[in-house]
Amino acid sequence: MTDFTEAIAYAQAHEVGWPRDPQADPARWGVHHEDPPPFNRLRGPVHARGGVSGVIRVRGEEVASWGEPDRADLTYSVAKTFLALLAGIAQGRGLLQPQQRIHEVLPGIGFDDAHNREITWAHMLEQTSEWQGTCLGMPDQVEHNRRVSHDPKPPQGRKGEARVLQPPGTYWEYNDVRINQLSLALLHLFGRPLPEVFREEVLAPLGGGADFRWVGYDDAWVDIGGQRMQSVPGGTHWGAGVSISARDQGRVGQLLLDGGAHGGRQIVPRDWVARMQQPCAIAPFYGWLVWLNRGGAMFADAPHDSWFMVGAGGHYVWMDPAQQAVVVVRWLDPARSPGFVSRVARALG
Repeated sequence: MTDFTEAIAYAQAHEVGWPRDPQADPARWGVHHEDPPPFNRLRGPVHARGGVSGVIRVRGEEVASWGEPDRADLTYSVAKTFLALLAGIAQGRGLLQPQQRIHEVLPGIGFDDAHNREITWAHMLEQTSEWQGTCLGMPDQVEHNRRVSHDPKPPQGRKGEARVLQPPGTYWEYNDVRINQLSLALLHLFGRPLPEVFREEVLAPLGGGADFRWVGYDDAWVDIGGQRMQSVPGGTHWGAGVSISARDQGRVGQLLLDGGAHGGRQIVPRDWVARMQQPCAIAPFYGWLVWLNRGGAMFADAPHDSWFMVGAGGHYVWMDPAQQAVVVVRWLDPARSPGFVSRVARALG
């Protein structure tokens, strides 16, 4: 049996520096502090976390776990991939097509002006939309010139400093306001709260969902068909977001590794899951709300067909098709993630 002892010990020895209780030292919790005021504050709830935890699955079976793998913790931008899965479910129901202009099916929610009307679902999923506007009180400019760990592009200016927008599809930028606009669009498309859809259509068939929560900002409520619903963010940048266990993240990773199928049921269309893994033409390190390891760009020691869900605070879900493995690690110091990946890769052989 494969021995992951060294990798697990390494992870446990290198916990992220954030406090476990966000109230204990608020200045060291989260990523919102880097935003220009008045947007450098939490707008939704956060809660205390556990320590480093994770699970490893090989050929569909859990072979290792550590920490508190059943504890539901905030997972930051891993939630972006959940939005991609929901979009895939919508596509399977005939509700969207990737190259469709969003304003054509959802007029009146922020895609109607001359710039935004050219934006397609694919643009939003690959983060090349250049969507301009204010979503639930947050202007897209807050995220202009944002730097994230695996983006090789040099800084173009200060965080939050306005830059000239490019035509949709021609510029890649990691922008949480635009992700929230995608989430809002999917809410209108389904006409149901996204957490309900995700729990029923994804987690429940996988045997998961215990203590799963996906909440929005305190003031992120909209009226759809006469019903008051909360729009949820694709992360925890300004609080709120997804709380989920490491085991459930492993289940979702397994679903992706298995091409969207589980137990004889195609939960997400297989061709959609395959398309999620295709590199963006202008950002080959990125697919549809997932990170790609093409050419070893993310982790030199991981197979080059590996792909990842990644969230701030040290959250990684690694899908390794070559070894038929899913690796989840949470609250790992991101600077130490290459060392962890290398140790797991060696153990997998």
